[in-house]
Amino acid sequence: MCEHWPHGALIVLGASEEQIALYQEARRCRIPTIAVDARPNAPALAFAEATLKISTRNTDAIAEALGDVRPAGIVGGASDAALASWHALGLRYGTPYVYPSSALAAGDKAAFHAIAASCGIPGYGWTASDEPDKVCAEAKRLRFPLVIKPADGSGSKGITRLTRSEDLHAAVAHARSYSASQTVIAEELIQGRPLAVEVFMQAGRALMTCITDKDFIGQSFVVRRLCTAQLAPAAHHRIEATAERLCRALGIANGPANFDLVLGTDGQERVIEANPRLGGDGVPRLLAAAYGVDVVRALIALALGEPFDHHLTPTRAAHAALELTGSPHATEGELITWEGVAESRGIHGVTDIELYAKPGDLIRPHDQSGHKIGLLVAAGPSGTDALTALETASALLRPVIRPKGES
Repeated sequence: MCEHWPHGALIVLGASEEQIALYQEARRCRIPTIAVDARPNAPALAFAEATLKISTRNTDAIAEALGDVRPAGIVGGASDAALASWHALGLRYGTPYVYPSSALAAGDKAAFHAIAASCGIPGYGWTASDEPDKVCAEAKRLRFPLVIKPADGSGSKGITRLTRSEDLHAAVAHARSYSASQTVIAEELIQGRPLAVEVFMQAGRALMTCITDKDFIGQSFVVRRLCTAQLAPAAHHRIEATAERLCRALGIANGPANFDLVLGTDGQERVIEANPRLGGDGVPRLLAAAYGVDVVRALIALALGEPFDHHLTPTRAAHAALELTGSPHATEGELITWEGVAESRGIHGVTDIELYAKPGDLIRPHDQSGHKIGLLVAAGPSGTDALTALETASALLRPVIRPKGES
């Protein structure tokens, strides 16, 4: 641990690949950072001025280690684990921005169903319990196919899509293994167009809104690709209004949030989950490529008590597409090298290529969000242009992975 903390530092809760942009932006603004993450090899630690190797959930230990330090602000990125600490530490230190405790309700998927209903948003069948037999029995009364997942989970972990009741017990056991509360939720699978809505609120209104189409890996719920959605203006305004109502219900007057929803075959959107924070999976890069906005800089400004609206003023009106790179193998392996990096960077329209893994790293199957090893972003004047550039670059960029056990 560091005995002499940097003066006027921004405490960043978490140091995963999703938080790298926070540290990079703070450094560009000459704001020192103190990284908090229990993992000694967390990828963003190298970008911080000082590090605190403590779990982001352990508020008391963080405060004890910091001693008399008075941070300029506290911020969290695309991680649910740190949200409660973000609120508690903000209160403790009296920072300019304190994360709202009411937003923590979104971390309980059953509680969020009630919040959505209170906002007049159409629902669908679901049941939740910390008793495996009970959730299995009640799930059988729902309309199949079902989605079984931990009620307090994130990052696409512990999720199973079911078409028959015989598989319920195994799916519930799998979900419970990823749940801190041992609570599992079973939900009816909504057929339709999967969308994500990113918003950044100011004084209770959405200052910035972006709606994206989501494409998954196979039959999983692990995101493979995001593209700025082309929607009729009426549908866009209706979805934006839904996101605003949910943010106000969660007490998010200022700051980011994102929502997963499905635009059903009946034309009605149904909200699946809420994430009261910045979007993960490289979303800030996509927003910058499409609109020229900087949600990361806006979040840092909010945390420091500075005006943030000018960071969210669009400077372009393009379309953007993002693809997440993961292992093509079903077993663990070792990254040997990356092929086609320079060639893919040279494709017209490509705006970002980030590689999170280096040769020698252990690479896991891409069966959850945290197992991605890179991303590509491309932009263009139309959705077709952006997607063409993305697919051209994606065909060139290839991780060479040796499956475990092969010589």
